[in-house]
Amino acid sequence: MSEPPEAKRSKTSSILEEVLASNLLADDKAKEIQEQYASSQPYSHAQIKNLFHSKFLLSVKEEIKSQTKVNFKESDLFRVYQSIDLANLEPGSDLSKQLPNVMKLREVLYSQEWRSFIEKLCGLPPSTLVEKIDCACNCHAPGCHLLCHDDVIGTRKVSYIIYLTEEDWKQDEGGSLELYGQQLDNPTSKKQSSPIPLARAWPLFNSMAFFVVKPGESFHAVQEVTGERPRLSLQGWYHAAEPPKNMELATLQQLKADNDASKAGTDAEKTFDESEAKEFSDADKEYLSKYLVPEYLKEESMDEIHKKFENDSSVQLRNFLQDKWVPKMESRTGKKRANDMNHYMEGVSSEWKLRGPAHKQRYLEFRPQPSTTDCAVTGSMMHYVKMKVFESPVFARYLKRVTGLEHPTGIKESKIRRFRPGLDYTVAHYGLLVKESVLDATLCFVADGNEDDKAKWEYGDSGGFECYIEADEENEEGGNQAADEYNEDDDTELLSVSASNNTLSLVYRDPGTMRFVKYVGSSAPSSRFDIAMEYQVPEGEEDDDENADDDAEKQESEDVGF
Repeated sequence: MSEPPEAKRSKTSSILEEVLASNLLADDKAKEIQEQYASSQPYSHAQIKNLFHSKFLLSVKEEIKSQTKVNFKESDLFRVYQSIDLANLEPGSDLSKQLPNVMKLREVLYSQEWRSFIEKLCGLPPSTLVEKIDCACNCHAPGCHLLCHDDVIGTRKVSYIIYLTEEDWKQDEGGSLELYGQQLDNPTSKKQSSPIPLARAWPLFNSMAFFVVKPGESFHAVQEVTGERPRLSLQGWYHAAEPPKNMELATLQQLKADNDASKAGTDAEKTFDESEAKEFSDADKEYLSKYLVPEYLKEESMDEIHKKFENDSSVQLRNFLQDKWVPKMESRTGKKRANDMNHYMEGVSSEWKLRGPAHKQRYLEFRPQPSTTDCAVTGSMMHYVKMKVFESPVFARYLKRVTGLEHPTGIKESKIRRFRPGLDYTVAHYGLLVKESVLDATLCFVADGNEDDKAKWEYGDSGGFECYIEADEENEEGGNQAADEYNEDDDTELLSVSASNNTLSLVYRDPGTMRFVKYVGSSAPSSRFDIAMEYQVPEGEEDDDENADDDAEKQESEDVGF
């Protein structure tokens, strides 16, 4: 027989008094928090300090650390270790008996009294928040992060984070809650996240940050943990009875939408004349011999590349350019990331433009100015190589020779990018899907001059790798469902290409494939620079002998090096 509501409320009130800081629920304290919440920017949020009795919260923390296990999870959006889900803690279970203080905390967070208090602080009408509540323990170990998003899924209404970090947590250890503003690319576009955060909340022990979840507005991220200690927190959502209005503005919906895919039907940046679609000749070899390492122009080498590409639809060519065309990459190992707001503008100039929005990407793109003439500068040298090699009809014929694909008809997109350590990335989204298959050619430059640097890039701990994943098929309503997680057992990952200096990656990408450059961690030996090209390639004839089952198997990147 269940307890009557009056007895349950009395029991909860007793626990509230036992674990919450004195006078936290008092009217004057609530008013103070309300004022902080209403006046904050870039959108309403607040952080309550000294939330619980410190001794109680320390007991909660120790129970979680000693009695629970963590599971590693990673995607294009995050890298985190997750522990217990409080929603699955059943009273009276063996685990709950080992976590008595965690169960007390759960009862407080799930109580009607606490929900009413949260409604009051956020200015929500009474009974807005229903009994559905999410709460899980997240451990952001060094290098872990969560990129920009707005938290809008289903009926989520209020997002909250209770920090269980060490009491002497310092700002240079990172792990802050980053809050992003809104921007419009043009008067008719949807709300986008600003490329850099406008405010931050530090993960202070025994504090709780919270805000109302709003589509296309509550943009936030968890800054990478840059110190040596893990950032422990309890994070979750209070729910409403109905989803919020304007769900089409939510970041998840924007990532699912193919509104950017209209570029697939637009004119190419550059079109190759039909008269240029010739066989690769000795004259072409002579032209490219000024730039490419000689071995890549030998007939037997081109045959080997062709065979590898024909089997795998991808190939990586190490030491591709001659040394004089390779920008000098200096290792920054041992340098610490700054934690001031100026760090987000590192390297931004009249030529290196900051690209967003943050819920889709952040990196610097090189745009030459009329005064750009010095080829010794990294961006200028890469621009020169892009024009003389990658945009030339000669290189289009070389691509046909080494891939066996039809002659490229044009260049759909070309960019020179810089991904800075502790800052930059791209996220997989349906706006990047192409209407027709393309050939990606990406020439990467990083510092990997010693074994430690090579290992950091190769094993992916520092990020910076380019990952190709399979997009989910359309559902019955015709919409798409974005893949929001990948791991070693996830068969949606098709190919992962580690960052490697002066390495050209050729990948044949079909319309059902998304890609992203994983967030470059602060431990990376250098920025990741690249020349990223998309070539339009006509569909060739189907190979009747091709084994469809082999195509579906997950591929690992494999280099051809000389």
